[in-house]
Amino acid sequence: MMSDFKLTAENYYSIEANQHYASYSQYTDMMGALGKDCCEARALAKLEGRFYEAPSTAMLVGSYVDAYFEGTLPKFKSENPEIFTKAGTLRANYKNAEQMIMRAERDDLFMKYMSGEKQTIMTFEFLGINWKCKIDSFIPGVAIVDLKTTRDLHASLYSEEWGGKLDFVRYWGYDIQGALYQKGVEINTGKKLPFYIAGIEKPTSSKETDIEIIGFTQKDLDDALSLLEGNVNRFMQVRKREVKPDRCGICNYCRDTKKLVEPINFKDLIA
Repeated sequence: MMSDFKLTAENYYSIEANQHYASYSQYTDMMGALGKDCCEARALAKLEGRFYEAPSTAMLVGSYVDAYFEGTLPKFKSENPEIFTKAGTLRANYKNAEQMIMRAERDDLFMKYMSGEKQTIMTFEFLGINWKCKIDSFIPGVAIVDLKTTRDLHASLYSEEWGGKLDFVRYWGYDIQGALYQKGVEINTGKKLPFYIAGIEKPTSSKETDIEIIGFTQKDLDDALSLLEGNVNRFMQVRKREVKPDRCGICNYCRDTKKLVEPINFKDLIA
């Protein structure tokens, strides 16, 4: 049964909204992905407002680029004064963000995929759960597009769970995001639309910004949705506090809240 909570752009990321609606980010925070580490205890503490993680510089750079494309960059700048030096100029990382934006704007195909309705919010019921999603560029009847910034679009990232190297998409679980967004759009509109990532690579002193429009086969998205379906019962049990959440033991939340019970052997330090 759908929640009667009024979800808006202003409260989308609030604790109350997160308690009323599950999301891709909540899911991967709690269940992880092929490369992304997870901690059920930390995810539940964040959901309940008992733990807060300040955004990293990399996340803020991504938010800077997001804000530009959604037309809210002036608001983002006013709410994040730390991105400026004392002299009032952008810090180096955000100058890089400006380069990323300018590179994307020079490419007609990239801008075509980013030309849809910005930050479209949808809610839907799936697997007995109320979900929310916010689409970066929604082109009704045509495509679902999510904007991603990354250090290296073509990186080969090692995953212990996978037992080998992965592209950044599967490493971070963006295929799961695409599958969930596709399902949400289908439930809301009756149309199963293709999902794309509009990817922008961060420049370095030796490498120019790279861009890609990244697509998925329907099997890619179906396989990702099956992975979510296989974990969703555990996800909801933890979310509802029906089971005790597992602790990863290494994240900041676990470090801050752990209680020593007995000495450990030195060989366990790198276990």
